[in-house]
Amino acid sequence: MPLACGLCDKQAILKRPKTGDALCKECFFLAFEEEVHQTITDASLFIKGETVAIGASGGKDSTVLAYVMKILNERYDYNLNLVLLSIDEGITGYRDDSLESVKRNEIQYGLPLKIVSYEELYGWTMDAIVKQIGLKNNCTFCGVFRRQALDRGALMLKVDKIVTGHNADDVAETVIMNVLRGDIGRLRRCTAITTGTDGALPRCKPFKYTYEKEIVMYAYFRKLDYFSTECIYSPNAYRGFARAYIKDLEKIRPSAIIDIIHSGESLSVKKEVKMPVQGVCVRCGYISSNTVCKACIMLEGLNKGLPRLGIGKTHKERLKMAEQIGEKEDSSINSQNLKSCVSDHFRPKSNSTSFEKNQLDSFWVQISQSGQSCCKSNTVGCSCQRSVVCKDVTAGIQSSVEQQKINSSVIDF
Repeated sequence: MPLACGLCDKQAILKRPKTGDALCKECFFLAFEEEVHQTITDASLFIKGETVAIGASGGKDSTVLAYVMKILNERYDYNLNLVLLSIDEGITGYRDDSLESVKRNEIQYGLPLKIVSYEELYGWTMDAIVKQIGLKNNCTFCGVFRRQALDRGALMLKVDKIVTGHNADDVAETVIMNVLRGDIGRLRRCTAITTGTDGALPRCKPFKYTYEKEIVMYAYFRKLDYFSTECIYSPNAYRGFARAYIKDLEKIRPSAIIDIIHSGESLSVKKEVKMPVQGVCVRCGYISSNTVCKACIMLEGLNKGLPRLGIGKTHKERLKMAEQIGEKEDSSINSQNLKSCVSDHFRPKSNSTSFEKNQLDSFWVQISQSGQSCCKSNTVGCSCQRSVVCKDVTAGIQSSVEQQKINSSVIDF
């Protein structure tokens, strides 16, 4: 005998993997959308009037996310300006096909689309990277570059937030992966529904509590247009083993996915445990817990023909490269800051002679050759006067000026 829908008198056509409820198609659509809306409102993900970029890959998760975000935005008057943002990693036979689905979604949903490519941002495609690194660690490169590319694309669009299609299965897999790696820093924040609040842009996960199976069912019954082929370079990805483990657990205990997420949310770390401190990369300005971010290290390794310097455990060569890059950038920053500081203090008058105007350049050459530098926070106006080095340099130049006055009786700064 056919089962009746648990919410109405119609015939049920599916059994929800998450709750086990038998539902008809219409009731399933409503239940799915309402749960996503509940997640959004409980976490206060958005503010009216914000511009939100939807990370669109053409796959089931991002396609359903774009569709549901559009429906909920209209139904509950979120008053959001939605745009699609896609990253072209440069994977022939995979990403070029999936982007065609995204372009169709652009027309179907009436949402503007922006596509940013690895080649445009980094000068490399994943096809070229795989030729250098092989199939073992290619996902590490792609993951690091993709996260940064999303932020860069979003900044180009001047959006307020990014939403991604990461679902409950993805979050549970990430918890397991971080446990196995012993990565306390990432384990502590991987269950957060909003990340990156201390970086360039906040990134939200409206599907945090939504099962992957239900996303597939929603896309199927809604007849949404999406790309379903797996990336040709991902079969050996570490995440794949975590995914297989989660699927086995789900067969035994369907609530295992949510249970793992709740365990991650309840995690507490002892105060004495040293946690990584978030800063910014001195080279690209992207958020990083090191002087130079992983993307810059990886890119430097690729450009120098040493791609493995950017992967695995930190070793001497990688640290050496990071220090070299950091020192180079610090030197450039300090040089420019010191010049601004000095030039503002010893700017010749408008009626000064050409001899007078050449003095500053002369002093600057002397300072540069002496190897003296100023603090990073220095700006025009010498806001870094608290710096002892800056005071010494300032005093030295003033002394030189006075001596020039005595010798030539011409200089009058």
